[in-house]
Amino acid sequence: MDFWQLVLLGAIAGFTIFLGLPLAVLQNVSAKKKGFLNAFAIGILIFLIIDVFSHAWESASDAATNALAGKSSVNDAIFDYAAMFGGLAISLLGLVWYESRYMPKPIMPSFAENIPKKNNPSINLDSVKPGQVSNPGSSNSSSQLQQQQQLIQTRIAYKLAMMIAIGIGAHNFSEGLAIGQSYATGAIGLAIVLIVGFGSHNATEGFGIAGPLTSLVKKPNVRFLVMAGLVGGGPTFVGTIVGSLWISTIAYILFLSIAGGALIYVSMLMYNSGRRQTTNAVIMTGIFVGMCIGFITDLIVTLGGA
Repeated sequence: MDFWQLVLLGAIAGFTIFLGLPLAVLQNVSAKKKGFLNAFAIGILIFLIIDVFSHAWESASDAATNALAGKSSVNDAIFDYAAMFGGLAISLLGLVWYESRYMPKPIMPSFAENIPKKNNPSINLDSVKPGQVSNPGSSNSSSQLQQQQQLIQTRIAYKLAMMIAIGIGAHNFSEGLAIGQSYATGAIGLAIVLIVGFGSHNATEGFGIAGPLTSLVKKPNVRFLVMAGLVGGGPTFVGTIVGSLWISTIAYILFLSIAGGALIYVSMLMYNSGRRQTTNAVIMTGIFVGMCIGFITDLIVTLGGA
């Protein structure tokens, strides 16, 4: 297998993520089913969190074990652990900053000003559901409030989906590094197995990106879905090229930990959103099914020899 064949297969492995994105365009779905689909996506993300940190911790702990046995430098182990915890801090704290700076706020002061404080001291858009009138004095204000709520919820859904795509992209970049590094070290057979395994795995990751978008009243923008797919799946292709030219355990661990922190963050946001859509029983069922799908696809990869 030559280099360009590797690049082509790396691209295919990454862009199978588009197979799961059509879930986002489902329409006329009940709130209960939307809540289940959202929870299903959470289950996929939870599996990815487990998978990500298990690989990152395995690499870091191997470095510590080798350093203790005198087979490698202590500095290598220190740098590996710094990459792991540093990447986790970058993703978690970075997303906290991103949310506070760029995510829409669920409170609309312009509407709150027109409502007596003794009746409703604050307006939380998350507490207003279609068909409800929060201000008995004006049906027009209620209609405007609902429109504003839908607009903000749409913006949040798009931003959340992109945050998930970025987290998955960081994860897939590390997978691409593994493919490229296997090729660079001469393990062609392993590289092919990894391509097949990661390709089948990435198909389920598209569900994670689509999850927040299933709650939208209107179909999501196709251009956005294409962009999210490129952000989530493209790094596998890029990582394959980089990994074939440059081998770095620290970079591998760093991107895994960044991905893990980002997935933890968005999973919690999605859970909070899902609790407003349906019951906890439905959410837990969806999470269970999503995790099972994730572990089954990983088992297939493992049985394939990866």
